[in-house]
Amino acid sequence: MFEMYLPVRYNKNRVINAVSCSGRIGGIRMKTTQLNWKDDAKRILLVVAGAVLYACNMKSFVRAGDLLPGGISGISVLIQQVFSAFFGIDLPFSAANLLLNAIPILIGFKFIGRKITTYSCVMIVLSSLLTDVIPVQPITYDSLLVGVFGGLLNGVAISLCLMGRASSGGLDFIAIYLSQKLNTDAWNYTLAINAIVLATAGALFGWDKALYSIIFQFTSTQVVKMLYQKHRQHTLFVVTNDPKSVYTTISSCTNHGATVFEGKGSYQNEERSMVYSVVSSDEVKLVMRRIKEADPQAFINVIRTDHMNGRFFQRKED
Repeated sequence: MFEMYLPVRYNKNRVINAVSCSGRIGGIRMKTTQLNWKDDAKRILLVVAGAVLYACNMKSFVRAGDLLPGGISGISVLIQQVFSAFFGIDLPFSAANLLLNAIPILIGFKFIGRKITTYSCVMIVLSSLLTDVIPVQPITYDSLLVGVFGGLLNGVAISLCLMGRASSGGLDFIAIYLSQKLNTDAWNYTLAINAIVLATAGALFGWDKALYSIIFQFTSTQVVKMLYQKHRQHTLFVVTNDPKSVYTTISSCTNHGATVFEGKGSYQNEERSMVYSVVSSDEVKLVMRRIKEADPQAFINVIRTDHMNGRFFQRKED
């Protein structure tokens, strides 16, 4: 026997007293304004920190190893190298990077979202300008160390940006747009473009730098996967005597539904309910804490979800 609970939808024009994950509030509009201010400040700090770290990494590791980061930044570095080697012109990184990001930014504003694109512009402009302003401070010239540790720092910088719900720009905008437009995974196109850039660099300047750049990009990708887990899911199994309170907690924190199974505990031979729900990875700790507040006796089992098919609520990134 089981029941299904679906998220309750409220009239957004009503101002009511309610209990949410942030606690009891007297008026939703006042609380929303306060949370928006704090959220915007947090996003700005994360984006600025990511931009500074990204620029420092470009001038310490990337330049020291003559490596190519992924995306538009890698294309910008390649253009710099071509202008320097074949034309004797020292092209500023910001000029190439900002020019190449112009069209992706327009795509972002028109098709993805104004707020996320605005924060991404802060990341793009600030990191581009700082890359030209910060003096070169090579830490090591060992290509393998540069590839590994430069990739680590690059991954941390991008993760900070993603945690601020922004993008490092460039190919990310194009990939997101194509994913929405074609209803398919468009990140393979990004990988193909990066492969073309690396192949071009290898043919022009030597394959050793191109191969070390692959190590750099691979390390960076693994760090991002480890630190930024928003789009992963976890399954919750909650054994409780108060399934409605547990479900209400899950719904108010995440807007996800749940299924309740009725069973019997084998130890005390008493009736028990089990609430089953799937939530995003970044919501797990908050949900577990709130469930324990709603039912201190609840038994919670969390399992990582590798594959899922069906309706799953995703908050709009903006």
